Amino acid sequence: MQRVVAVTYVGIPVGLLVVVALIAASGPVAAWAGCVVPLAMLVAGVVLLRRHRYQPRWWNAVAGLFGGAAGLMITLFPLAVGVWWPAVLALPGLIAGIVAGLALARLADRTLLVPFVPELAETPYELVFRLRGIPLAAVLVGADNVTIQAHPVPRSEHQFQTYPLSDVTGTYEFSLSGAERLKFPIAVTHAAASPGPAVILQAKGQDWVLPTNQAETLIDVLNRRQSTA
Repeated sequence: MQRVVAVTYVGIPVGLLVVVALIAASGPVAAWAGCVVPLAMLVAGVVLLRRHRYQPRWWNAVAGLFGGAAGLMITLFPLAVGVWWPAVLALPGLIAGIVAGLALARLADRTLLVPFVPELAETPYELVFRLRGIPLAAVLVGADNVTIQAHPVPRSEHQFQTYPLSDVTGTYEFSLSGAERLKFPIAVTHAAASPGPAVILQAKGQDWVLPTNQAETLIDVLNRRQSTA
């Protein structure tokens, strides 16, 4: 799985650098300046890989950005050597690059979580549990804290809430009928009621009802990490 993450963060820039170098070799000396972009991506990828290797929530964003940039540059850079026709494929190249990058990130995510191994709770990975019926919202379980957030990149303190694992006083599995109206202490938009499993999480006097199809797994991870925190 870490190999897939490495391919996403480092392999894409390296592959792009090779393609750009091959194209530049057939053109004027000035065309070699195009290597600056993949080299910058490679440096950023190495730095970000060190930060994100245990944070799956960032894999999609970086994979989509790098994949899209690679697809766009491969179709537009031939202009630097006088080849015009690939430019008409710029938009399809951008889309294909994004899709390919996201596919890599998805593969890494599924390799990590499917099937879920209980021992994963004892690793440094920040585990992400999506909330059913609430677009973009998720529960992040870190090594020593749990965060409920309404957006992958919260823009304000009203969009997320973080508790140390030591402040979590109870977790219970619950089944929703779909008729309930759930309320959240954070700003959540477009929440749609849906039947299915959920987790009641109690922390600092607050009760959260978190609809997730991975309710049992979430409780197991919280309990295991609490015991070692």
